[in-house]
Order: sequence, then structure tokens, then C-alpha cells
Amino acid sequence: MSDIEAAIRDNHPALITYLTAGDPSLEDTKAYVEALDRGGADLIELGLPFSEPIAEGPTIQAAINRALDAGTTPAGFFELVDELETEAPLLVMTYYNMILQYGDSEAPRASESDAAPPQSKPDVRLFVERAAEVGLSGIIVPDLPAEESEPLRAACDEHGLDLVFIVAPTTEGERLETIMSQVSGFAYVQARLGTTGARADVSNATHDSLARLSAYDVPKAVGFGVSKGDHAAEIIEAGADGVIVGSALIDIVAESDTPAIDLEAKAEELKRGAIRGTDGTGEDEIDAPEPEQP
Repeated sequence: MSDIEAAIRDNHPALITYLTAGDPSLEDTKAYVEALDRGGADLIELGLPFSEPIAEGPTIQAAINRALDAGTTPAGFFELVDELETEAPLLVMTYYNMILQYGDSEAPRASESDAAPPQSKPDVRLFVERAAEVGLSGIIVPDLPAEESEPLRAACDEHGLDLVFIVAPTTEGERLETIMSQVSGFAYVQARLGTTGARADVSNATHDSLARLSAYDVPKAVGFGVSKGDHAAEIIEAGADGVIVGSALIDIVAESDTPAIDLEAKAEELKRGAIRGTDGTGEDEIDAPEPEQP
């Protein structure tokens, strides 16, 4: 069992959190990751900024832009991860072109005096090898179809990393079978169609997706729109093994005067909500006031 799968099964129901690395700086990200770890996050996703994040809504797009404006690079990202010490395993979430570009940029170059080398495809193994070296446990690539994932899948297997796929509400039939045969660590269940972003409620599609995936023996975690403890409770009660929260945390990073403190508190709230989902209550317990002493 991988570190990621063990983190979900051993800490069921699991809280999986997301931050964009470098927003507003890599130094700040380090403090924020440590705050989420203290607050009870069981897995932590770190977004490696990419200029065309097709799966992201306005909140995370803005975070990615801030990180890019701050000069965040793959090299800086990997240095950050190498410095982190957390109880929660870490994953990188990025887009396939970033992985390809890293392989291309790290490949040996011929000198000007050398004959031009033959053209070859960028090597995804270089990104995966570096990810393993700094202690990442898995990779999420929203724009990589499972049908085209074999090179990255093989590299992840070679270096002991999980490759997590996103399952959309409309995914079914042969395509669903393909994804579930390739996924490792957990299945990232997309709660609703569209892009990421905090929402006021839990989509009915969440319940349908979890029912459709119930026969597969792999942990299922639901993301896209989760923003508060009550959402977490409802999702766990519907059969998920974990909840994934990103935009609500990015809002704290962008708006709070004390983001590390507030991120830790938000993680605690979300973890409590997830735990409530296991007992079927789904709502915060309100402590009765103690009787006054005579």
C-alpha cells in the first residue's frame, strides 16, 4: 500500500488540502503547509503554477498568477518540497506541459560546435525522478487522459509515486474502466462539472458519482466546491473516503491578515466535519451550557 492510500485508509475520513506553491511566496507557502499539517490535513496537494490551468476557477487562477508573478519555478518548487517536514504526505498537482517542459529543459544539450542532435520527445522520467528525490508521494495531472498516460504511469511506478486521475460526473463505461485501471493512491472524484471553486452546497452529482464508483476498491476523495465542515460531513456520509479543499483555503491566503492561524483553524473545522459524516449527524454539535453553580 502506498503512503497516499495508507494516509487515507488509516485516517479515514481523510482531509486533503490544496495550496498553490509560491502564493504569495515560497517562504509563505512553507508556513501555510505546516499550518495545514498541524490543523489535521492528512494529505497536502501543492500546485506547481502553470500559465494555462484549464481545470481551475477564478480563485486558483488568481493564486497561480500571483505565484508566477512572484517568480515561482519548478526548481524553486522542488526546493520548497525538499525543505518541508510534514506528517501528511505531499502531492504535486500540475499540467502535463509542465512535466514535458521540465524533461526538455533538463535534457543534455549539444554545444554549438556539435552536430544538431536528432529530435526526441521530452522525457517525463526526469520530472518524476526529481519529485521522488524531494519526497513527493504522488502526482495529479488534470489534463492528462488516462488513455495517454502510459509513459508517466511507468515513470511513477519506477519511482514509487502514485498517479491520481480525476473522475468527472459524466465519466462512465469504457472510459471509467480505463481510468480506474490506471489510478493509484485514490480516485479524485469531481463533485460537479466545470472548474474548481468554493460553492454554497454539495452537488447532487457527488452522490451519483460515489454510487457509480462504489464497486472499485480504491479510496475515493471528492473535490471541486468543498468549502466548509458541513460539506465535508455530507460528502463522507454519501460514501467518500476523503474530501479535497482548495479554493476556500486560497481565499484565506489572499484575504486573511493571519493566514497561517486561519488555515490551521479551517483545517480543524473541515476535519471535524468529515468525522461528523461518519456518524450520520452531518451537523455541528452544540454544547449545552453548564448549569450555574449555586
